[in-house]
Amino acid sequence: MFTEWLHLALLVVVGFLSGAINAVAGGGSLLVFPALLATGLPPLVANVTNSVAQGPGFVGAAWGQRDDLRDQPRRVLLTSIAAAVGSTIGCVLLMVLPGSVFDAVVPALIALSAVLMAFQNTIRRWLGTPEEGAPDRTAGLTIGIFVASVYGGYFGGARSVILIAILVLAATDSMRRLNALKSWLGMIGSAVTLVVYALIAPVDWVAVLALIPTTVLGGYVGGKVAQRLPSTLLRYVVVVIAAGVAVYMVLK
Repeated sequence: MFTEWLHLALLVVVGFLSGAINAVAGGGSLLVFPALLATGLPPLVANVTNSVAQGPGFVGAAWGQRDDLRDQPRRVLLTSIAAAVGSTIGCVLLMVLPGSVFDAVVPALIALSAVLMAFQNTIRRWLGTPEEGAPDRTAGLTIGIFVASVYGGYFGGARSVILIAILVLAATDSMRRLNALKSWLGMIGSAVTLVVYALIAPVDWVAVLALIPTTVLGGYVGGKVAQRLPSTLLRYVVVVIAAGVAVYMVLK
């Protein structure tokens, strides 16, 4: 009984930290995944539970940035379709492929997430500041969001980091508007995973109920104090944890 309460307390604390880090730096889901593993959940169950629990945070973010979506209807439509289809395929792959494939692939996906987290600002500098109003690289944008969404449906860790990297590369617009689109696409992907996983996946709903309110609260608090927190430090904390989880899953 004591161990169960300890696990619950761990999820409450990590959920709050995850929400706050997502608001400041992104990648908070990479904290929740190892916490779920620490409670004794198998990797597959931890993955789907993490994906379901992260969804409400995207809803709040998308709603808060909805004004920046109104003047980009074509881009929103194309990327939303790509995100919905890609997320569905990713969820189906997770359910139909053998567990051994998940065990082999996920450490690489976590490592990829850690690398993107670590070098996201460098990547943005390489890409330069896009000029508003220039035409998008529509084919690259749509395919990129589709591939990222397959990744997000299969393993949701640091999906936002991958989405924003693709948007900055393929869409020419301000970072503020692209960030709003990233939040919207994250919400689309989370909605798909929630429906699919709720129907066919082994979700730990007790863990979800512990994580959702604290994740939302952490996101609210993180958004309020984002300008005062050392986002670079937080981002690298997530990178170190993600790298550790990747190594652990390879060696276990």
